[in-house]
Amino acid sequence: MGDLQGKVALVTGASRGIGQAIARELANAGASLLLAARGEEACRALADEIGASADACYLDVADYDSVKAAVGAAISRFGRLDILINNAGVNDPIGLVGNADPAGWARCIEINLIGVHNMVHASLPMMRASGEGVIVNISSGAAFLALEGWSAYCASKAGVAMLTASIAEELSGEGIRVYGLQPGTVETAMQQKIRAAGYSPVAQMQPADHLPAEVPARAVAFLCSDGGKRFNGRELRVSDKDLCDAMAAS
Repeated sequence: MGDLQGKVALVTGASRGIGQAIARELANAGASLLLAARGEEACRALADEIGASADACYLDVADYDSVKAAVGAAISRFGRLDILINNAGVNDPIGLVGNADPAGWARCIEINLIGVHNMVHASLPMMRASGEGVIVNISSGAAFLALEGWSAYCASKAGVAMLTASIAEELSGEGIRVYGLQPGTVETAMQQKIRAAGYSPVAQMQPADHLPAEVPARAVAFLCSDGGKRFNGRELRVSDKDLCDAMAAS
């Protein structure tokens, strides 16, 4: 996998699941890390596990002041910011449109979509100053397939996919790469909520049917490396043949 020595990454939603796995992969590739989530205690435990190259902080991606503080903490601690992993997300509320709590529905959009914008907006000045950077937005197949009971999540992820495309268009030629990565169905705490709610075919899947979090984490680390440059600007699935072939050859 690609060498990320000397690079600094900020991973949102790093307290568990895919975010935690991404943090470990990036650390294994040599990156220094700021691990950020509302679950600050879990992030700090992971930072302690990784060692001196990692630190942690509280982050609510829907709160721009919190976002600015996290980006500032990464730069203060490590002197730069090269990689932004927008992984933080929720799937609540799960339920039919007519029954969903409007405030909860709006909160999903705030975290999953506005949160990505907030992180990119706050990180761009440092990346532009250095003339390079990598942004990976964790996308979803739900961005392109409507699912019963998932209106908030599907709408938010569809917005992220278009935001990724817009960012790629705007940053073309600036040396800053951006990707959307669909991780597939991964066995995390989110899947437990989905099974409990019972909506959509995904709720019928069993734990063994899902990918381990390490699979998308390895793809993220690859995209952050030089090997990922050929995929700049693309919305990718972890199962895409050209991505899998490139990773196998690296």
